[in-house]
Amino acid sequence: MQFRQKALSKLQSPEELDLPVRFARPQGRLVLAVTLLVMAAAAFWAFTGTVSSKLTAPGILTHAEGSYVLQSPVAGQVTAVLAEEGQLLAPGAPLLTVRTEQGDRPVRVVTGGRLTTLVSKVGAVVTTGADVATVERVQDPKDPLVAMLYVPGGSASAIPVGAAVDLSVQSAPQQQFGMLRGRVKAVGRAPQTQAQISGFLADSGLAEQFARHGNPVAVLVQLERSATTESGYRWSSAEGPPYAVDSTTPVTGAVHLAARRPVDWLLP
Repeated sequence: MQFRQKALSKLQSPEELDLPVRFARPQGRLVLAVTLLVMAAAAFWAFTGTVSSKLTAPGILTHAEGSYVLQSPVAGQVTAVLAEEGQLLAPGAPLLTVRTEQGDRPVRVVTGGRLTTLVSKVGAVVTTGADVATVERVQDPKDPLVAMLYVPGGSASAIPVGAAVDLSVQSAPQQQFGMLRGRVKAVGRAPQTQAQISGFLADSGLAEQFARHGNPVAVLVQLERSATTESGYRWSSAEGPPYAVDSTTPVTGAVHLAARRPVDWLLP
């Protein structure tokens, strides 16, 4: 208590009144000035700068009309296969001949397209409604491919039509051939169920994979064409792969989203 009284008496002494009061050291003022400058620069960048981002989603190369599964309308034993995988078939063309109790009956394709998968072989026994083939709806196998991406429902609204897309193609290693270029042509209005995806791709396994984390939104990507590459499409490398890319090839798409100001992420 004695030391405290002495300290208070010294502060109240008239001899101390003419001494200047030092609020901060020069080093402290420098740190404060630098801090204020950094904060001002950050605020300016937050309101005037832009940040780009990407949205990654799985997908597949296909034709715009998709595919369908052909089912047998009759039960019996397959006695003849009238087409080969990869062959282009006209609407109503016979694909199989099935021997039934009423005699030989043809199994015809519903709409024209390319036969991508033939399930039934000669000698196989099929039941009514059994899957016998997969047909891709296309008039010419050389028609341009598209990429169909399946984006989580909550993220699709951020994708603008016309956005650039970089596609990693499973059959063309990215480190060697680069990425396939495309642009968003259409964004689905509502999420698709697993059954809807399966109906378009004619592949229940892929549909289950794409819908694993909830019903996704389908995003149609138009591939950019090129007359100087073997595949006929534009790649991030000069030439791309020295071969054509096929329909039903899995891809991973990185969609370039619109640039945003940093402050937009802070404001409601």
